[in-house]
Amino acid sequence: MTPTSTPATRRLPVVLRNRAFGAVWAAQVLTQAAGRMFQVGVVWWLVGHAIAADGDRGLASGAFLAVSTLPAVALAPLVANVIARCPHRTVLGASSALAGLVAAATAGWTYLAPPPTLVAYGAALLLAGCQALFDPCLTTSVPELVDDADIEAATGFELATQSLAGLAGGLLGPLVVDAWDLTGIVSGCAGAYLVAAALVFLTRFPRNAAAPEPATASADPAPRRTLRQILKDHPFIRRVLLCFAAVNLFTTALYVVMPLYTRAVLHAQGSTVAALEAALGIGTLLGSFTGARLPGSPTAVGGACLGLMAAALATPGLLADRAAIVGALIVAGWCVGAIGVRFVALFQRLVPAADKPGFFAMMQALLGATFPLSSLLFGALGDHLSPRTLCILQAVGLVPLAVALWWTGRRADAPRAPAAGTAPVASGADAPAGTLPLEEAR
Repeated sequence: MTPTSTPATRRLPVVLRNRAFGAVWAAQVLTQAAGRMFQVGVVWWLVGHAIAADGDRGLASGAFLAVSTLPAVALAPLVANVIARCPHRTVLGASSALAGLVAAATAGWTYLAPPPTLVAYGAALLLAGCQALFDPCLTTSVPELVDDADIEAATGFELATQSLAGLAGGLLGPLVVDAWDLTGIVSGCAGAYLVAAALVFLTRFPRNAAAPEPATASADPAPRRTLRQILKDHPFIRRVLLCFAAVNLFTTALYVVMPLYTRAVLHAQGSTVAALEAALGIGTLLGSFTGARLPGSPTAVGGACLGLMAAALATPGLLADRAAIVGALIVAGWCVGAIGVRFVALFQRLVPAADKPGFFAMMQALLGATFPLSSLLFGALGDHLSPRTLCILQAVGLVPLAVALWWTGRRADAPRAPAAGTAPVASGADAPAGTLPLEEAR
């Protein structure tokens, strides 16, 4: 573990006073920003450039997003085994390096000749497979990089990655496509992935470098449990994750609906898609750094935030005003960030260390399972219904789920108090920031 911090250094954000965690966190920012830029950019390329006006733009973009999330679902058992058996530093570095090579090869193809759409789909599948290894591995590695007292702050920064990635990648993706077509997108992604790999390989994981405790070294390793066993022993967490999986069916449809809304309702270009993506990212970042300060239990906060998110998502369906839509997406993003930091920090405390590799891989798979369905469903509906109608459908679907999440906290097995050892959250940059469990599906 890292050395105990002095009072002076404790005032600094954990990414500054813990260089190992800061480097790995920066690598996550780069990989997820690259992945987000690729997703948003290619969806806009399909909607605005590659598909004819009378084509099935909604279905094409929905199918692309579905392909982008399949690896996290299909490879969950393999991911859990790899994370449990291999050094985490190796998994993180190798997955980002492989993603960089895939993106570089795709960039070369697109530079030499106009690519068929299948090239974009294939690249998305491979890049998503690499990210499916990187994300749960980093979440599992947090206790290896920071002291116990810093787990919540480190979780906050780790979760804030989605906000930064959504902000940077969502902003750049459509703009790069309009300027340099698909070649610009994959070239930028290749550079980001390779820099991330270099950061990880140059970083020394403090806990890995330390000698094991004598008792630990002599004890027989605990048998690894299946994903089904892990969920069976955590009924409260199981219900929460199932609720969030259902929530994702409606919230992740945003990534299909926003480009369609921009094209069909606002009649705008890639810069407007970038502005809407940036609004969502800014809101998530704000929610990530303020969510830990909200009073109440995680389920009460989560239910209230889902209700507020439903109102925010309904706004574009009622008002075709750009300023109102940007404001609504900031509110929706804030809800995502606030929920994420509360629940992921809670999971870090409730799940035993031996179960964490399998649990976080399972969490990613379970939450991502509805993303392909959401993308295909709302993409297909987008070819027949107005994007404004789709916004209303998203909002209506969230209302009963907000009630269900709140009710989950009233069950007898719900946590009634913070887990033992939970450190108070410091003010300022030390506060948790979040990738809501919802965001894991990206």
